[in-house]
Amino acid sequence: MNVIELRDVKYVYQSQYQRVEALRGISYAFEPGKIYAIMGSSGGGKTTLLSLMAGLDVPTEGSILCHGVSTADIDLEQYRRERVAVIYQDFRLFPLLTVAENVMYPMELRGMKPAAAKKRAAELIRKVGLPETVLDRFPAMLSGGEQQRVAVARGLGMETKVLLADEPTGNLDSKNTENLFNILKDLAHEDGYCVVVVTHDEELGKRTDETLRIHDGELMPVHTGAGDQ
Repeated sequence: MNVIELRDVKYVYQSQYQRVEALRGISYAFEPGKIYAIMGSSGGGKTTLLSLMAGLDVPTEGSILCHGVSTADIDLEQYRRERVAVIYQDFRLFPLLTVAENVMYPMELRGMKPAAAKKRAAELIRKVGLPETVLDRFPAMLSGGEQQRVAVARGLGMETKVLLADEPTGNLDSKNTENLFNILKDLAHEDGYCVVVVTHDEELGKRTDETLRIHDGELMPVHTGAGDQ
């Protein structure tokens, strides 16, 4: 069963000087239990596509379905809150909230009681390989690699099985890149997540289950394999 399905997705916008076709009729189906890489040159449409999949905008033409429901037929705020989790290169943690409060935030938005949310936050922090001692710290007290793991834990707190990552290793060194990739891979292969990563890292892309490349607004599969075992 497909988790996210793109059906002839087109996206057009007007720049200062011209009409730009950012995406040109993209169709593709993303499955659970796999990690995907979307690659391509800057300005090629990678982040635009991820933004549409994340419900930050809707296609000019075509449709995006998540668990069979089109983003055009659901309130986008509800879609972002309930159906997809997104992590970013710059982490986007709330600086004035502790790690625990950051991870608890999406749970409390869904109405979870604070005590239950705090317990779940501790579980998720352990899942991403951090000690519970970080729960009472503020993001600025953590390294970049630790902050990105907290961002992943917060995404997992949404209890969706779709995780979208926009250049998640862009600000990380090689060791933290490896650690984060292993976390994302395990979420796909062991927990059944559909993980979609936009990245410039060619070597990382080769280690995913499927690598896709966007060129001139068109999506092309370039690698299908068993993933990094």
